[in-house]
Amino acid sequence: MNLTPPRGRLASAVVAGVALTGLLSACGGSGSGGDGASGASGPVTLPFWGWANGQESVVKAFNASHKDVQLKYTKVTDQLTMQKQLTNAVKAGNAPCLVQNTAEYVTSWVSQGALADITEYVGADKEKFNAGAWASAQVQGKLYGVPTSSSPNFTIYRTDIFDKYGIKSPGTWDDFIAAGKELKKHGIEITNYAGEDPSTLEVLAMQAGAHWYAIDGDAWKVDFQDEGTLKAAKVIQEIIDNDLNSTMSFADYAAVQRNYDDGDTATRQISTWQMAGMVQNFSKSFGKWALSPWPAFKGEAPKTPAGTNLTGSVTLVTKECAHPEQAAEAALWMSTDPGAVKTMASPDTGNGVMPALADSDAYVSESISRKLLGPNYEPAQKVVTDSLGTVTTDWAFGPNWTAMFTELQAGWAKVVSKEQKVTDLLAHMQKWTVDDLKSRGISVKG
Repeated sequence: MNLTPPRGRLASAVVAGVALTGLLSACGGSGSGGDGASGASGPVTLPFWGWANGQESVVKAFNASHKDVQLKYTKVTDQLTMQKQLTNAVKAGNAPCLVQNTAEYVTSWVSQGALADITEYVGADKEKFNAGAWASAQVQGKLYGVPTSSSPNFTIYRTDIFDKYGIKSPGTWDDFIAAGKELKKHGIEITNYAGEDPSTLEVLAMQAGAHWYAIDGDAWKVDFQDEGTLKAAKVIQEIIDNDLNSTMSFADYAAVQRNYDDGDTATRQISTWQMAGMVQNFSKSFGKWALSPWPAFKGEAPKTPAGTNLTGSVTLVTKECAHPEQAAEAALWMSTDPGAVKTMASPDTGNGVMPALADSDAYVSESISRKLLGPNYEPAQKVVTDSLGTVTTDWAFGPNWTAMFTELQAGWAKVVSKEQKVTDLLAHMQKWTVDDLKSRGISVKG
């Protein structure tokens, strides 16, 4: 999902592609105004939905420094819950003004006519952000939000466990599987595949050069069975077939974190923001974790995927907002104010997110935890910085991504429980996605 110079650019294929006629279904009209704007006697109040740790503090800081505009924050459980709740709110005509979201959903929400074009309010601030993050908030060259974070991705692993069994940090997926087989002998899983989270399949396919959605002339081309996706499927299937993964649901978040803290699962492929949950929930394993680059496919140079849960975030402005200019400016403040950026970058005070700013190297040390990494803290900074320069650059999110991902979730649960193979799921998704796009009146090939 990214494009332009190598330093963290997101989904420019989407930006360029959806400018073509017929690639998006017709958008709806303006809503009735979902914000709780006060009368002339008081400040404008803008409802803001998000899920990231630290946002309450950022909202308090914004409200303390702005007399005429105030944010009213509501915390949503997670990004998938956000899509469901926002869908209901859009249908009911009471969507909030501001919404935290991630890049893969922007095109879907634009196609549903749910977002406001805020280019005129913040378009001049482009140079403040890295090219990929800026692209992630755009469709058809128009801005529908302000980018909040980039997403360097890497492996985090238990050094004490790897050292005990003489395992090196995996450089390739073949190494990763071999390490998993060794750990299995000792009752330890190498990774966790939650049945509700198919992002593993997405990001490995992305890394392998897959293109589930692409632009072909004046139509979307859909391909869930290309060479890259099948390469990713092979890795995942081998891990599942050999029982190298745990299958804990993130519905019990505390239990998942305990699983890592207790050493029952030894690695995660994550970004900086996911480290915050580890810091906030661990009690036993501080100082025993280290970072290494994302495993590469054999014979290939390292390449970092950046998709689904691992993608950068954006603060979107909804079409129902009666005060889009104030909402856009509030979103811009939250992404650029030094205090707000520092709060969100820290895994202790925020979500450990890398800022979307043009120069974010200064925040690398803020975004990872010395407490979690201990003696591995200094070398970890280079891993994070390097990963920003190896991001996948040609991934596109289709206009029915939200619906597609929901269908993918249902099938992924059956893959994790061994009711079907990854290739069975991919064949189903190919037909389902093409049929769904056609049903929406969107031009499609596949």
